Amino acid sequence: MTRVGLLGYGIAGRVFHAPLISSTEGMDLAAIVTANPERQAQARAAHPDAKIVTAGELFELDLDLIVVATPNRTHVEYAKRAIAQSIAVVVDKPFAPTSAEAEELVAAAQAARVPLTVFQNRRWDSDFLTVREVLGRLGEVRRFESRFERWVPEIWDNWREFGAAEEAGGLLYDLGAHLVDQALQLFGPVGSVYAELDRRRPGAQVDDDVFVALTHENGVRSHLWANAHAANTGPRFRLLGSEGAFEISGLDEQEDALGAGRRPTDPGWGHEDRTGRLGILGETTEVAVERGAYQHFYTELQAGRIPVDPAGAVHALKVIEAAFLSAHENKVVAL
Repeated sequence: MTRVGLLGYGIAGRVFHAPLISSTEGMDLAAIVTANPERQAQARAAHPDAKIVTAGELFELDLDLIVVATPNRTHVEYAKRAIAQSIAVVVDKPFAPTSAEAEELVAAAQAARVPLTVFQNRRWDSDFLTVREVLGRLGEVRRFESRFERWVPEIWDNWREFGAAEEAGGLLYDLGAHLVDQALQLFGPVGSVYAELDRRRPGAQVDDDVFVALTHENGVRSHLWANAHAANTGPRFRLLGSEGAFEISGLDEQEDALGAGRRPTDPGWGHEDRTGRLGILGETTEVAVERGAYQHFYTELQAGRIPVDPAGAVHALKVIEAAFLSAHENKVVAL
């Protein structure tokens, strides 16, 4: 068995990591770190065999894998501790507050020969897998549009809303980490970045209205949106190619399913009734979405493979940093 220690039991730890780890054959969720009494009770109820420990106690246990699902400001600190103890490590996105720190982690893991990966679960979203499937039917893809838009008009008491630079808060670091990663997965490295970042909600300390335009080295342009106050949402994905277009709306349902207590081992996991539209103008056909498969991340890891190359996460952070610079100086930034 692979003995796993989970650092953090907020949304990332409770909704994603703990259920996925405990559903993976060969993995044992041995310990969970959370100082919040309410979350401790939740962890004990959901994972009675896991020890509830402090961060210091976790690093004294005999573990094979440590998962860092804590606030962004602590990602580098905890990942370095795991690497120093020769323990394989998963870091939730964003990998680090800066690309320089991310490069340090990659170099440290390579020097110590410690497996290191980044939790980019939305590579296994149902709609993103569908985009991958239809990509070859669009001819030359010229524009890619991707959106994560939500209606959260009130600021909530969470580190993601804190404005200090070390928190790496705001939507560009949060949802933008997924948007950028998916664009890079589809169309490769980026040559230039333009961005518009705004704080729309009263009292907001961080960006809550994001637009990023990427020009990939292969000529494809990606337009990415993230919004916390969208009373109506646009298509999740829209791709325009020389031989057709593809569009799909809505969001992958795996997060809600995990939050409701369903697991990847349940019958029908990842199945959705959503469809996309593929074709030209009014002559389109419905395309059923592929099955979502968040479980593949830990299945791959358990099999000894690195599901997400951390070097890709470094490049994504450089794109995010370029987006901040672009918005601040109102210019296109070359990478």
